[in-house]
Amino acid sequence: MFSFICQDISQVTEYSATINNDVFRVMKHNLPGPFTFILRSNNRTPKVLKNRKETIGVRIIDNNIVDALVRGLGRPILTASVKHADEVMEYYTDPHEINDAFGKRVDAIIDGGIGGMQASTIIDCTGDQALLQREGAGVLK
Repeated sequence: MFSFICQDISQVTEYSATINNDVFRVMKHNLPGPFTFILRSNNRTPKVLKNRKETIGVRIIDNNIVDALVRGLGRPILTASVKHADEVMEYYTDPHEINDAFGKRVDAIIDGGIGGMQASTIIDCTGDQALLQREGAGVLK
């Protein structure tokens, strides 16, 4: 699943349907951080990125490199985890290994150091209240 990485909650609202007060409070208390919030998409979300449920994943992460990219572009960027074929290592986290595996298929790889092994916590906000969908690196406040 692709997710949008946004610079702040106001940018999130450009691509998602109405965020109720409870969900807004949860997002405000936990972002930036290791969370993916699942929200209903709106008509500004490109159709190619919508799924059957018409939802999107949004993130505001605590990373200076990603923050600079998003702010510099003035719009969200798409992200997806890169699964590793090795059963021991679930995701690629080393930029040198990523370069070895994908360097000829992508325009750029930014070496920001080795990433963490734990996935983001996923919170489903498509209903009346935020529901934990997957426990990960983030602990809700």
